[in-house]
Amino acid sequence: MLPDIIQLIYLVATGIFIVGIKRLGSPATARSGNQLAALGMFIGIVITLFDQQIISFEYIIGGIVLGSAIGAFAAKKVEMTSMPEMVAIFNGFGGGASALVAWGEFTRVADPNVLSGQDLVTMGLSILIGSITFTGSFIAFGKLKGFISGNPLTFPGQNFFNAILTIGSLGLVGWLAFDPTNMLVFWILFGIALLLGILTVLPIGGADMPVVISLLNSYSGLAASMAGFVINNNLLIISGALVGAAGLILTNIMCQAMNRSLGNVLFGAFGGDNGGGDGGPAADTDKTVRETTAQDVALQCAYADKVVITPGYGLAVAQAQHVLKEVVDKLEKKGVEVKYGIHPVAGRMPGHMNVLLAEADVPYDQLYDMEQINPEFKSTDVVLIIGANDVVNPAAKTTEGSPIYGMPILDVDEAKRTIVFKRSLSPGFAGIDNALFYEETNQMFFGDAKDSLQALSQALNDV
Repeated sequence: MLPDIIQLIYLVATGIFIVGIKRLGSPATARSGNQLAALGMFIGIVITLFDQQIISFEYIIGGIVLGSAIGAFAAKKVEMTSMPEMVAIFNGFGGGASALVAWGEFTRVADPNVLSGQDLVTMGLSILIGSITFTGSFIAFGKLKGFISGNPLTFPGQNFFNAILTIGSLGLVGWLAFDPTNMLVFWILFGIALLLGILTVLPIGGADMPVVISLLNSYSGLAASMAGFVINNNLLIISGALVGAAGLILTNIMCQAMNRSLGNVLFGAFGGDNGGGDGGPAADTDKTVRETTAQDVALQCAYADKVVITPGYGLAVAQAQHVLKEVVDKLEKKGVEVKYGIHPVAGRMPGHMNVLLAEADVPYDQLYDMEQINPEFKSTDVVLIIGANDVVNPAAKTTEGSPIYGMPILDVDEAKRTIVFKRSLSPGFAGIDNALFYEETNQMFFGDAKDSLQALSQALNDV
C-alpha cells in the first residue's frame, strides 16, 4: 500500500479517535464516543499490519481471536462493583504491551549501534513508563480486590528510596542510549522499572485509588505514545498522547475534588481499609442518631416536592442500582421531582457512579455533578444518601485539622431532611466520623442498601 495512502488513512483514524474521546465528556454521548474511538483504533491496527510489511499473520490472527474471546467473556461476566479492578487491569496490560513493543524493537535490530540516540532514549522511556504502569496497575488491582491491604504499606525512608530508584532508572536510560550493546543495563532497567511500579502504589491508601487509576491510565497513554515513536507510528503517537493528557487532566480534577495535591496523594500515605466502611462495627460514640424505617422514609419521599439521591460505593457493593431505579420510578409516578447528585470521587474510579446508574437505565439528564446540584440542596425536601460517606461529611467545611478539611463536598446538610442508607456508623475511606449522622435533620436507615431499598419500594406501594 502506498505510504501516502497509509498516512492519509492514519489521519482519518486519528480524527475519528479524537471525536470519540471528545464525546466521552458527556454521559449522553459517552457510549457512541467509545464506539467511535474503538473504530478509529481498529482502522489504525488494520492499516499498521499493511504498513509494517508483516510476513506471517498466523500468530497475529491467533492473538486477535484469543484476545477478543477473553475480552468478550470478561465484559459479560464482570460485575459493576469490579469495574475499577477491570480498568486497573486494562491500564496494566496497556503499559505492559508498550514495554514489550519497545523490547521487541530493541532486540529485532541486529546491531543496536545503528539506532540513533533519540530512538534508544525513546525505547528506554517506553520500557520504563510501561513497566511502572504494568506492576503499579496490578498492585492497584490487588488493593481494590482486597487481597492486598488497602492501608498504606510503607517502610522508613520509602519516598527517598523511590526517588533514588527513579533517578537511577533515568540514568540507566541514558546509559542504554550511550552503550546499547550492554544487555545488563537493559535488564537492570527493566527490573528496576517493574519494582518501582510496585513501590509507587503500595504506599497509597485505598481512599486514593480513583486518583491512582486515573494517573495509571495517563501513564499507559504516555507509554503507548513512546511506543509509537519506537515503531514510527503516527496514530499510536497521537492516540497515546491524547490518552496521556486526558488522564493527567482527570487526575488533576480528582485531586481538586479532594482538595489534595498530587504529591500528597502519591507520598502522603492517606486513607486505608476503612474505605469499605459499611461492613464494620458501629463507631464508639455517645452522640445520638435518629433511626428510621422504610414506612417513614416512604411517607417523607412520597409527599416531597424534590428528592435528590447521592450514591456512593456502597450502592455498587450492594448491587442496588436496579432497585433504586424502581423506587425512583414510583416516586416520579407520584409527581416527585428526582435528581441524582454525583461527587467526582464517588466510587472507586472516575465516573463509577455514572456507569452504575446508566446500567440501570437512569436517564442521563437526571445526573448532576457536584457544581450543578449543590445550589439545589437548599430547595430539596429529602436527600437519600446511599453508600456515600466522606463526600457528604460537613467536617470538610467546618472542622479545621480534619483530613478532609477543605475538600469540596455535596452540600446535603443544607437540605430539609437527609436519610443515610448504611450498615453501621463506621467511618469512610478517610477513617473519620461523619458529623452528618448526628445532625437533627438527619435520619439513619440501617441495613444492606439493596434490602433497604426493596423495603422502601414495597412501602411506597402503600402510600
